[in-house]
Amino acid sequence: MQEAALPSEAKCLADAKEVQSTHPRAGEQMSGAEMVIEVLAQEGVDTVFGYSGGAILPTYDAVFRFNERNRTQPEEEPMRLVVPANEQGAGFMAAGYARSSGKVGVFLVTSGPGATNTVTPIRDCMADSIPVVAITGQVPRSAMGTDAFQEAPIVNIMGACAKHVFLVTRPEQLEETIRTAFEVARSGRPGPVVVDLPKDVQNWVGHFKGEGVLDIRGYRQRMEALATQRLSEQKAKDFFALLEQSRRPLLYVGGGAIHGDGAEAVMAFAKEHGIPAVTTVMGLGAVDSTDDLCLHMLGMHGTAYANYAVEDCDFIVAVGARFDDRVAARAELFAPLAEHVAHIDIDAAEIGKVKRVDWSHIGEAGHAMQSLLEYGRAFGFKKDYSRWAAHCQELRKRHPMDYKQDGDLIQPQAVMASLNAITRGEAIVSTGVGQHQMWAAQYLDFKYPRLWMTSGSMGTMGFGLPAAIGAQFANPNAIVIDVDGDGSLRMNLGEMETVTTYGLPVKILLLNNNGDGMVRQWQRLYFNDRFSGSDKSLHKKDFVKAAEADGFEFARRVDSREALDEAMAAFVGFDGPAFLEVMIDPDAGVYPMVGPGMGYKQMVTGDHIPGREIPEIGSGRTDKIDQSEMF
Repeated sequence: MQEAALPSEAKCLADAKEVQSTHPRAGEQMSGAEMVIEVLAQEGVDTVFGYSGGAILPTYDAVFRFNERNRTQPEEEPMRLVVPANEQGAGFMAAGYARSSGKVGVFLVTSGPGATNTVTPIRDCMADSIPVVAITGQVPRSAMGTDAFQEAPIVNIMGACAKHVFLVTRPEQLEETIRTAFEVARSGRPGPVVVDLPKDVQNWVGHFKGEGVLDIRGYRQRMEALATQRLSEQKAKDFFALLEQSRRPLLYVGGGAIHGDGAEAVMAFAKEHGIPAVTTVMGLGAVDSTDDLCLHMLGMHGTAYANYAVEDCDFIVAVGARFDDRVAARAELFAPLAEHVAHIDIDAAEIGKVKRVDWSHIGEAGHAMQSLLEYGRAFGFKKDYSRWAAHCQELRKRHPMDYKQDGDLIQPQAVMASLNAITRGEAIVSTGVGQHQMWAAQYLDFKYPRLWMTSGSMGTMGFGLPAAIGAQFANPNAIVIDVDGDGSLRMNLGEMETVTTYGLPVKILLLNNNGDGMVRQWQRLYFNDRFSGSDKSLHKKDFVKAAEADGFEFARRVDSREALDEAMAAFVGFDGPAFLEVMIDPDAGVYPMVGPGMGYKQMVTGDHIPGREIPEIGSGRTDKIDQSEMF
């Protein structure tokens, strides 16, 4: 929680006069709520997601008056206010806006339950390093701590799951606090910032200064040092010395490469030196997945050839990745032949946290990779890795992604292949969480960064639809598709109405297997087919009728293989909101799969993907997985 010294009113007036030239309204008297909206506009915010309520009404009214004052056309809204079905939806819409645009997403909710409903999206954004600012209404300062109506201790609740929480108790610092919230959200390793705003502070009237931030000198100095951190020539020389020793280098690219604007430099480095690359689920799109050097996703449900390349490489170059448990469940078994590990990350805490490294750089991925690229060119580094690249291509040929090609039931992988044939790696895709999420990650291409949005670290069901809505607002001319599951879609089903309310051309592709498929898969593998709580076949939800009730003019169900491709083309090509439900094989599994606590040598490839011989599990383990290791 951040507070600063209380300035005098005379000083505020003096400051306002000094900065009149920097903002057209500097020096004007206005309410705290109006100041909030003016600062949002200053920060480039054009869309705010949120649900109103008593403790935040002054700020909602300020949005209305801001639009009245600034519109130049009758129907224009300089600051769009998007109202979801509930506050969790607002948080994920802001996250989708941020993930797809690179800007800070903003949501505005009331106190008490309004604010607590956003805990999940705040934690989700923190886990995946997504910059959002949440402004939560709070009861008046005089009522705080009295269990007043719709009061909740937001500082205490959010402090554990946000990058920072500001409680505004001194209205003279309000505009500085909002600006600082944006600064903190977008700087360094991005993340969510919460501003808890008492109602009486919103109603307070003072002079608008038009500029200024809080004094967070230590944080600001660290962030400035990070932003200006450049790879030294000696460090670059040391890196290339390791690369020179390597015969089988592999780029391991995570979401930090996207957040740090490093995708272009990573791709250029891979192409220039002929080095293959694998990506995490958050790094999809950082490397063009249609390029031969891209081996797609690694990890628990990564492609077999990506994981085998990790097994075979002798030098791992991690860029914006953190060796998390879905990638390196047992660090000592990850890349066992790697003689050296290099790690580039903006967060010093990630260096050496899981895997010992021989070379590291703390800084933005884009700058670091560009520096390495330029050093290699300047000093004429040349080494032929074509045999290694050919080996990786051979892995792709020997262990391709595949699935059941016969039978009457629609296979989910075939649905993804049908979609991919149309979008060709250029659509924005969001997902819920579960099997459908992994099938989308495995079978869809992404040519560019910020086309793929999923809840990676938190694994939040219900993420997909509201995230797609946020992405569509940020990218009005893009094709935006939510690939969802029946379990995940139920979580935020109310947001289907939000799609049609705002006339968004969002496409919702529902893979329905009448159950929580990923849970069922684990129950089948590790709990002897005891499907406790995961079978939804008795549920009576008719999703097509629900879509029609919410105003979808295109709402169809497909349950035959022969009708799939035609329905998919009509669905993607429909001019407006579209809903397509595909009834898939309920017994389809996600493969490959690396069991919990295992290395890639123990990867199970299923019935249709050729795998290497699976060796005995050593180190005193048996082939049974203890139930305590699930999830």
